[in-house]
Amino acid sequence: MKDICFEDEQKLGETEFAQPAILTMSIASMKVLEEEGVRADMTAGLSLGEYSAYVASEAMDFEEAVALVQKRGKFMAEAVPSGEGAMYAIIGLDTALVEEACAEATAEGDGLAVPANYNAPGQIVIAGHAQAAKRAAALAKEKGAKLTVPLKVSGPFHTELLQPAAEKLGPELDKMHISPMKMPVYTNVDASKVASEQDIIPILKKQIVSPVRWEQIIRNMAAEGADTFIELGPGKTLNGFVKRTLKGVVNVNVEDSISLQKTMNKLHDSV
Repeated sequence: MKDICFEDEQKLGETEFAQPAILTMSIASMKVLEEEGVRADMTAGLSLGEYSAYVASEAMDFEEAVALVQKRGKFMAEAVPSGEGAMYAIIGLDTALVEEACAEATAEGDGLAVPANYNAPGQIVIAGHAQAAKRAAALAKEKGAKLTVPLKVSGPFHTELLQPAAEKLGPELDKMHISPMKMPVYTNVDASKVASEQDIIPILKKQIVSPVRWEQIIRNMAAEGADTFIELGPGKTLNGFVKRTLKGVVNVNVEDSISLQKTMNKLHDSV
């Protein structure tokens, strides 16, 4: 994993290797924060990040999770041939109108188009068959979307088109050893707090073909008292979603030594 992260950029572009690399970086960032005395009260992760959340809660063993998400990435890449699926970010359009655009595009008969990620107010990702998703994005623009952006991904993630991947992933999930969670985890499938470790495997079997309810997860965490959100791992995408969803919260990230220092300074200032 170290060689892939630091020496093989081409492999990092493949989801089979990107997924374990991102999980590894996320957990490493968490461990560094813990060494600084910062510990989470609750956790969640978007898509692949939900696996990191289960590792953070100690429900999943880190090494087992790394091996599992490598298989998850492989199965996802194999599920839909390259070029047959697509995803688009729809910016600045109400949820109901995005869903309407997808339904209309699907009804035209060129395949499936559905919302795949409810990320934040005015930021929804749609996915499906390439032509249907492209048509849905065009319809969304006609309905008033400020921007539609095709995403550089290898498949229509979090849709029923990933069912072949779900069928392969299921038996691998069944092999996992799951322990009681040491802190609450919120799931992508319905944005709720996972009630018991016994629910984790059934949830993850659904997750790969279900839309991600990220905006509602953030709202639910805030309703439970979360006032500081720390994004772990590469980039600041989730920071952006939190910023669009909530006001008056501390919203920081850790992805390298510079961001760690900035985050620690901000956390100290907020106490």
